[in-house]
Amino acid sequence: MSKKRDTFTGTLGFILAAAGSAVGLGNIWRFPYLAAKDGGGLFLLIYLILALTFGFTLLVSEIVIGRKTKQSALTAYGVINGRFKWLGGIATFIPFLILPYYCVIGGWVLKYFIVFITGHGADAATDGFFGGFITGEIEPVIMTAVFLAATMTVVIKGVNGGIEKMSKVLMPALLVLVIGISVFALTIHNGDRTGLQGLKILVIPSVEGKSVNDVITVVMDAMGQLFYSVSVAMGIMVTYGSYLKDEDDLVKGVNRIEIFDTLVAFLAGVMVIPTVFVFMGEEGMAASGPGLMFEALPKVFSSMGKAGPVVGTLFFAMVLFAALTSSVSILEAVASGIIDKFGISRTKAVLFESAAALVLGVIVCFGYNFLYFEMPLPNGSTAQILDIMDYTSNNILMPVLAIGTCVLIGWIAKPDTIIAEATKNGEKFGRKTLYIVMVKYVAPLLLLLLLLKSLGIMDLILKQTQI
Repeated sequence: MSKKRDTFTGTLGFILAAAGSAVGLGNIWRFPYLAAKDGGGLFLLIYLILALTFGFTLLVSEIVIGRKTKQSALTAYGVINGRFKWLGGIATFIPFLILPYYCVIGGWVLKYFIVFITGHGADAATDGFFGGFITGEIEPVIMTAVFLAATMTVVIKGVNGGIEKMSKVLMPALLVLVIGISVFALTIHNGDRTGLQGLKILVIPSVEGKSVNDVITVVMDAMGQLFYSVSVAMGIMVTYGSYLKDEDDLVKGVNRIEIFDTLVAFLAGVMVIPTVFVFMGEEGMAASGPGLMFEALPKVFSSMGKAGPVVGTLFFAMVLFAALTSSVSILEAVASGIIDKFGISRTKAVLFESAAALVLGVIVCFGYNFLYFEMPLPNGSTAQILDIMDYTSNNILMPVLAIGTCVLIGWIAKPDTIIAEATKNGEKFGRKTLYIVMVKYVAPLLLLLLLLKSLGIMDLILKQTQI
């Protein structure tokens, strides 16, 4: 007799867990940079439109696939249609590839949180601090292992006792911190620059000097960001959907996840852009990724005077919460697949995946010292081991998985499969026509363009056209 599948206790637990998955490092260090780079309000407007259309389509599709099959991503796609079970393999390999380097970055966040909470935040603002830390041989490995251990502990405790319980504590705390830091960011000033002036950069659309090709680039950037903001195309939402009860209002849950994720992404921009603008000017907002989080912002906190150590501590506490809720969902997506496929216990599945993640995580850490090299990527960037893993998972495999999902649902299983499951308790599917058009035509086309951009082909085409 098969073991009864775990479920969330209710829609709230599902919403908080799903939102916790989506609200991660990508939102906090990627969204503000893209917003600043792509015309502020122009990026925000396009992002909101895509969130309500493209993001909604992928999110509802994956959650319904999970609930309908009661399987994790590894096996769920094959249940929908046997010829598409290969999608499950990709959907499981993506989080398997992401988890090691995500835990490495989570270890960086943990290090900075410790530095700030122990009163040494000024050290983090010095030139070379970040580079000196990540090129170290021992400390980054220790921090990675501690962060992975925390992630593993939550997932071993299961859906109710671990994931849902953690989400109900950390997500409200994270939201309070995000709102508090955002409000503070709007009140600060330095000379003739104010936080409210920085906010204008985020919310007021600017098309000055932008060609048609530039606007296309903004659309592609916003769509790429949506993968991070709604946590789709990495097996997570299929897995979390499989823990939804049949009687839960799936459509309402999806709508609330959209609102929560978009709100936090926007507030991430409100936290970062005004703060960096006030103390570093518009040129300071050119930093992205680790450069923004671990180099630019500590300098900003150091410039705040007495408030700096407190704000820095709260900020890295918030980032640590966000990183942990996301890493938990990434580990769960892989472990759940192993459980469903091979029928082993949760503890064994989690330990197996965590051991693999630790080995790969150590290799990622050594990519900044013993194993350091530089490799050009098709998108024009120069990569080390971490960057190569990130590029492979986020820029190649995730668009491929999303295209495959659209083909499966739009043309093979048909959209009615999703709509019928989502409305089987009499719920209203408010964007039915939009969903059908998106999943069959618009989303696959946009995803193909995104894949071409990731491969560097789109940039070549745009350079040739120069519209």
